[in-house]
Amino acid sequence: MNDKALRVLEFDKIKEQLKKYTATSASKDIIDELKPYDSAFEVREHLEETREAFQLLIKKGDPPFEGMYDVREGIGKAEKGFLLLPVQLLRIANLLRCARRFKGYIGHKEEEESFRVIEDIAEGLVPIKKLEDEIFTAILGEEEISDRASTTLYNIRKALRDKSTSIKSKVNSLVRSYAQYLQESIYTVRGERYVLPVKVEYKGAVPGLVHDQSSSGATLYIEPMSLVDLNNEIKELKLKEKAEIERILQELSGKIYDNIDLVKNNANILWELDFIFTKAKYAGSINGICPDINENGHFNIIRAKHPLIDPKVVVANDTYLREGINSLVITGPNTGGKTVTLKTVGLLHIMAMSGIMIPAGEGSEISFFKEVFADIGDEQSIEQSLSTFSSHMTNIVKIINNADENSLALFDELGAGTDPTEGAALAVSILENLRSRGAKIIATTHYSELKAYALKTEGVENASVEFDVETLRPTYRLLIGVPGKSNAFEISKRLGLPDYIIDDAKEGISEETLKFEDLIQSLQDKNIKAQRYEREAEGAKEEAVKLKEKYEEKLDRFQNIREKATLEAQREAKKIVKEAKEEADRILKDIRELERMGYSSEVRQQLEENRRKLKEKLDNVEEAMLKPKDQGEELKEVYEGQEVYLPKFDTKVIVLTTPDNKGDVQVQAGIMKINVNIKDLRLSKGGKEEKKKKQKKEIRLNLRQIASSVDLRGMDSEEALYTADKYLDDAYLAGLGEVTIIHGKGSGILRKAINDMLKRHPHVKSYRLGEYGEGGNGVTVAELKQ
Repeated sequence: MNDKALRVLEFDKIKEQLKKYTATSASKDIIDELKPYDSAFEVREHLEETREAFQLLIKKGDPPFEGMYDVREGIGKAEKGFLLLPVQLLRIANLLRCARRFKGYIGHKEEEESFRVIEDIAEGLVPIKKLEDEIFTAILGEEEISDRASTTLYNIRKALRDKSTSIKSKVNSLVRSYAQYLQESIYTVRGERYVLPVKVEYKGAVPGLVHDQSSSGATLYIEPMSLVDLNNEIKELKLKEKAEIERILQELSGKIYDNIDLVKNNANILWELDFIFTKAKYAGSINGICPDINENGHFNIIRAKHPLIDPKVVVANDTYLREGINSLVITGPNTGGKTVTLKTVGLLHIMAMSGIMIPAGEGSEISFFKEVFADIGDEQSIEQSLSTFSSHMTNIVKIINNADENSLALFDELGAGTDPTEGAALAVSILENLRSRGAKIIATTHYSELKAYALKTEGVENASVEFDVETLRPTYRLLIGVPGKSNAFEISKRLGLPDYIIDDAKEGISEETLKFEDLIQSLQDKNIKAQRYEREAEGAKEEAVKLKEKYEEKLDRFQNIREKATLEAQREAKKIVKEAKEEADRILKDIRELERMGYSSEVRQQLEENRRKLKEKLDNVEEAMLKPKDQGEELKEVYEGQEVYLPKFDTKVIVLTTPDNKGDVQVQAGIMKINVNIKDLRLSKGGKEEKKKKQKKEIRLNLRQIASSVDLRGMDSEEALYTADKYLDDAYLAGLGEVTIIHGKGSGILRKAINDMLKRHPHVKSYRLGEYGEGGNGVTVAELKQ
């Protein structure tokens, strides 16, 4: 993309606005290098990454970039093996933490929306938590090393604190002893050594080393000889502390060096992600959208706004170059918005092709151009002795030499600055030459000749900016399809020019020209209405299609989840029934074994009868689970606001419309409105009590199989009571009617505790000690409420 177009269309100002939202200067450097991408594929991918970041900001808030700095200098020093300062290490650790946290930020459940492009970028992030923790453990602040950084440092600092306490005690004692010779009864520090402020006339009274003298010369700062050894020891400890800190920093710097490739990779990815989220935040500030991209040279930008104009005053315009049209000629008054329209089209294309969302309406579409050329503004050059016309023509020559079918050319006041007749002819020739190359063109002009050229030339369309004659102000609205009408007579009349002068002027114009101007006015009025209706209808259609797709997707997802849940419930129910059968057979087998050892044939016959009934009951349960539910009574008619049952989705819905001639009605299911046939609806039934029973049944069906007894032997009273209480809850939910609590005979303490609990337990209807054959006094049999 040529730099002149980027400069003329003020893309640099867009980049300066982007920089306000970055977290690091490294991302600002990426923005400085930002230009339109070289292929439509790249444009789509970079717009998609911006759209995904925008969605993430809405759903999850700001990304975890807190504490992230531009650490390129620190990484560069580490890469060369240099010692890093605490602040550099700390910022690298912050960067590693941001990388680790972003992995969690972008993560999502399987059924949740995915973010393909950003997830692919974040895939390269490699958390190095061990190194991150080591740095945070060792360094407390940008200039503070923690005592926990090493055992040696801890011991040195402890000894230093002890020595400091000793020397302070000693020096305070000396202050009291030499108080009469001191300038003030305090001690001070000079060159990291404790000294006393001695009056110069008493310097012989305080034996020691002189370290400094006051500016007046009246005070000498003397280190008493008795402090020399202590001061030396403190100095030695501080040197050891400094050496240990340097060793710790060198060790951490070495670990950065060992992981330098991962650190650099994480940094580069995070700066790229910061840049992407910067684009998304900027999109939020301009109410931007992600346009569709085509490669056929045509575009349709709905409610386009110039992003550098105050949103409170900017006028939104629909701007398009429809299929079959390759040139748009815009006419209208000065300050009417023609130049702004040119700049808006060019700048929005450059923004979109740079991966930046644009301030326009949903459904907007732009075309990918390899080059955008712009000849806009007064570029008169005094230094080069060029007139306005000459400078424009120099620029136009460059455009003609480089434009092709993949180019968009923007001309402001094409052919202006010279004789109108020659200028108009030259403008038409330039447009025709570029059209023959397949370039797409938008040009503004004052020349009536270009209006006629656009009317009679296939592939060229007229457009104009609206002017309100009543207020004598432009409305800045773009009208595509009709040329601009000259308003000189109307404006002059409203400004007070006498009618006879206006009539004389009209006589100097041919009747055909006046009719042509009136025809333009009529076309303009009709076009305004038609254009508004068409765009409103198109916008409503686009919105309806998107809403339809959105809710169809939600509906499909809802059906998949429902089918999956139904299959899972049936599978679980069959498993429960199977386990129940196996348990029943095992119990009966055990009882038969007991019978073989002494039970009568009558007992056996009774047991077999019970087994048969149990099998029938379980078979009926299984059949009921697998059998389709009774869908309820069919409906002959419905009324608006009626609550009915929709078996297809197993939910209740509200009727919104009466049936049409096909029997279709619209119903509200949660937040969704869907169309169904009246044959699919059933009478709504079941109140709160039925719902409670259903919920209780579902809970019971989904619980695992609960044993009919619990063994508490070997437990102390507290553990036994807890276990028994939990077991009774599970047994009640599972629908067991009678359970056995095995507590053993022993001293009877555990039995008494269990019986006391059963007296007040909410699920227990009655209880008794076991009978002969059940375990006697060693068990308690409890009957549960149903």
